[in-house]
Amino acid sequence: MTPSEQPERYYTKDEVNMLVQAAVAEAKEMDLQLMAKHNRNATIISAILGFICLALFLDGLLRILGIVPPFMDLDVNVIDDVIEKVEEDVMPMVQDIAQKGRQYIPGL
Repeated sequence: MTPSEQPERYYTKDEVNMLVQAAVAEAKEMDLQLMAKHNRNATIISAILGFICLALFLDGLLRILGIVPPFMDLDVNVIDDVIEKVEEDVMPMVQDIAQKGRQYIPGL
């Protein structure tokens, strides 16, 4: 069986080119639709993960600052420690400098 004996069973070059062009156009259209769906889903997932990370960060920050009470007796409040260190270490140095400054600047 050759193409000249039964032409209805074979494609011509033009028919093959048309089929390939149609398949390529369909694939491009499907690719655009799938990429749009992927971008939408990725955006939603990223927004959810970002919101969760922001909420956890804010929770930790508020616990460190002492605004939110400790969870399961895990106290991470550092404000009292910072105040204590400033009173013990920094204030004596600042007071010494302030005493020396009062000697040079009248009215302080």
